[in-house]
Amino acid sequence: MRNSSSSSGEDDRNKETSSSSSPFNQDSRFNQTLRNVQGLLKGRTFPGKILITRRSDPVDQSVLHSPVTDTRFSESDSDYGEQVDRSTEDEVQNRSSTNASSSDNQTKSSTTAGEDTSKETHKSTMGARATDSARLMKFTKELSSTTVILEKLRELAWSGVPPYLRPTVWRLLLGYAPSNSDRREGVLRRKRLEYLDCVAQYYDIPDTERTDEEINMLRQIAVDCPRTVPDVSFFQQLEVQKSLERILYTWAIRHPASGYVQGINDLATPFLVVFLSEHLEGSIDTWSMADLSPEKISNVEADCYWCLSKLLDGMQDHYTFAQPGIQRLVFKLKELVRRIDEPVSRHMEEQGLEFLQFAFRWFNCLLIREIPFHLVTRLWDTYLAEGDALPDFLVYIFASFLLTWSDKLRNLEFQEMVMFLQHLPTEKWSHTELEMVLSQAYMWHTVFNNSPSHLANS
Repeated sequence: MRNSSSSSGEDDRNKETSSSSSPFNQDSRFNQTLRNVQGLLKGRTFPGKILITRRSDPVDQSVLHSPVTDTRFSESDSDYGEQVDRSTEDEVQNRSSTNASSSDNQTKSSTTAGEDTSKETHKSTMGARATDSARLMKFTKELSSTTVILEKLRELAWSGVPPYLRPTVWRLLLGYAPSNSDRREGVLRRKRLEYLDCVAQYYDIPDTERTDEEINMLRQIAVDCPRTVPDVSFFQQLEVQKSLERILYTWAIRHPASGYVQGINDLATPFLVVFLSEHLEGSIDTWSMADLSPEKISNVEADCYWCLSKLLDGMQDHYTFAQPGIQRLVFKLKELVRRIDEPVSRHMEEQGLEFLQFAFRWFNCLLIREIPFHLVTRLWDTYLAEGDALPDFLVYIFASFLLTWSDKLRNLEFQEMVMFLQHLPTEKWSHTELEMVLSQAYMWHTVFNNSPSHLANS
């Protein structure tokens, strides 16, 4: 997702144009798959032509577990991603099954209905556990302590946090706000000033003071921000997009090991909504950044920046060159699904559908693009409660998410599976469906996690 050297790119292209009998053929096809999957992150569509290609022979596991070293994003990858995004659906529908071996080739109220309800109804959507008076008392007691015991807070937060407590709880869970209440205000003030200094130093400067790489990175961020959560009108406000741009660019400059990677823009959105909720009331569809003072906007941005940094610190290799952390978790997901639901695993294998082709986006964007946005903050309560164990627990959540449609998947052929996974029927999901996914994930984690060899390469 970041620019690689031209010589390395030329070598990779030479390998990929070698004959099918070449020992590098499968490795090249895998690398091309990863590049195309990364291309999907330009929008909300499925990746390109490689996804409508049925694998004609089993993939050597030794090849799959080899490191991939040619997936940096370039402008040519971006252009190709846009072209294949536009052509994917038509090509899937037009392909015949006999030509499938060619290598060129988602219950209850809806989001809108939920947002139109009263505050009381909105509270009820948190689920009984999150609004139960006993749980509220436990949260209040824990947060009123001079020193918050984070393990107790994690146990409470895992099952959902009351919306009005979420900003405070999230800051504590991520270690951004200190657990000692006497130090909290001072630390937050200092960190917010530090963010302001960073923006002044790195963002509020003319392009003449940036390197070519920094200019290209800022341009890519500026392109991606308007594409972020496009089905929620709030994110189409120019000032919201500018806030995202400042947060993402400042983060990228201060984290040169990865720089900006498409998908990180999605990860900033839950933080932005949660910290804005301290200053704006009602439905997110009625929010306007124009109602906030520059100081409040800056404080919100700072909290988003530092919390995003804390989150990504726990999964650094997900966004460095070749994104090896994501690759590793995709392989673990494949093995876990095989252990849990062998018929589905075997059927996907027989149809030639690789987990990397659909699960890469899940890990890269943490399901933000797969579920209604009004459910995202509830999901993230569990994410943040997991702390350092989150990356490995994601495997269980995503297995539970995928196997929600176990029966359906077993009856789909390759092209139908591609189309189904591209448009998962989650648009009418409520908290009930999400709680089912999380409960199942917790159960499987309890069953499998103590088995030392339950996952390949674990």
